[in-house]
Parts: sequence; structure tokens; C-alpha cells
Amino acid sequence: MLDITPNPLPRETPVSELLLLSNSTSPGLGFLEHALDTIAALLPAGRRRLLFVPFASGDPDRSATVMTAALAPLAVEVTSAHRLADPAAAVGSADAVFVGGGNSFRLLRAMQDCGLLTAIAGSVRAGMPYLGSSAGTNMACPTLRTTNDMPIVQPRSFEALALIPFQINPHYLDPDPASAYQGETRRQRIEEFLECNDVPVLGLREGSWLRVSGGAAAIGGTASAALFTRGAAARELAAGSDVSALLAAVPRFDVGRP
Repeated sequence: MLDITPNPLPRETPVSELLLLSNSTSPGLGFLEHALDTIAALLPAGRRRLLFVPFASGDPDRSATVMTAALAPLAVEVTSAHRLADPAAAVGSADAVFVGGGNSFRLLRAMQDCGLLTAIAGSVRAGMPYLGSSAGTNMACPTLRTTNDMPIVQPRSFEALALIPFQINPHYLDPDPASAYQGETRRQRIEEFLECNDVPVLGLREGSWLRVSGGAAAIGGTASAALFTRGAAARELAAGSDVSALLAAVPRFDVGRP
């Protein structure tokens, strides 16, 4: 059981249906092929109008084409937000939203500029399924602070959708003692984050995802995950692990060292 530190800030309304992928491509498999069965289960028959948000990509046309082809076997009707005059207005007529990968700073700023943060958060809290991969998974967190990306643009703030009350680090990599790389490892960067913030961080390895449904959360896919909490050793979580306790976390940012 997690030891959750109380916080006087008001709690957000919980959401019911999320699929947060570490990655959208896997070696030897097509785009999203490793998670296609899980995506199909999340999108019920007759409700497969999906709004795709490709703003993390430098080539949104290509991203939309790849996404449309990947979901064609599921008979999903994909509309790409970058082709719409008012993407925020289209959220209300979608059955689900998928926020794709790329640079998370570029993604957040674009979503701020066109009003998608408010529109998506409201619809997801009302029951619309949210799917994300990589940068799209970062967007589901309270803030952008645990992304791996370079800040190629400056968003208005780091605040994201806060669909979950904890942070995720997609593409989590374990330290490689044989590597010639001398910079901080991913583990060290997450530990630096926890020096200044009291928020759990879930490191999703490639091939893994977080599935949230009906107030429960679990690690899915074929790989394990690593859970980092302030003042404690990292914990390994095998695929299939129940992590519903994380949904009760109360994030505390900018609190300084323990």
C-alpha cells in the first residue's frame, strides 16, 4: 500500500477509461500492432469515431496517415485534429481521442493554443476514452515534468491534462553499466525530480502500458514497469500488476528536498 501524503488541494474528478502506451512502434511489428487487441476492447462496436491529435509530430499529415492505416482493421473512423478549423469543437462529437507521440513540448503548446486541453479533459472526465502514446501519455499526467524530450518550443506552462494524479516516464530505460554515456541515467533524472516534488513516477518500459478502467489501474503489455516514490527505493512492477493505489495519489509539486 502506498503511503500518500495529504494535500489540501482539491482532488480532480476521476476518469474511467485510459490507455497510456510507452511506445507506438515495436521491433518486427506494425504501428500499434502490439496493443491492437487492447485498443479494440477499449473502443466498443458502433462507437469508433476517433479524434487523433498529431501535434507532437513535425509531420502531422504522415502521422495521421499512419494512424488511419493502423486502425483500419478495427473499422475506426479517424479524424485528425490538424485538418480541422476548430479542433476543440470536434472533441464533443468524437467517441474517443488518441494523442500521438513526438515532441511533448510542441504538443502541449499546440494543445494550449487551440483549446484542446480544456475540451479533452472535460470530455474524458465525462466518460470519453483517452488513448495516448509517448508524448500523448505525458499529456495525461498533471505536468510535463517527467518527459524525455528537449524543449524545442516554450509552452505557456507545464500543466497538462491531469487525467491521472501521478507522473509517467514513457520509454523508461534501465542504467547500462557497459555504456560509454556519462550523463545522468533515466533513474537519476527521476530521482532529481523527486528531490523537488512529492509525486509518484511510473517508468513504462517499451512494450508496456497503463490501463485505467472503472477506478482500477494495471500494468499491461509484455514488459514490466518501475515505480519511483519519494524517499523509497524503486519498485519493479510486472506486467499485470494492479496499481490502483496510484489513483489515490495527491501530487505535491515544488516542495523542495525531503
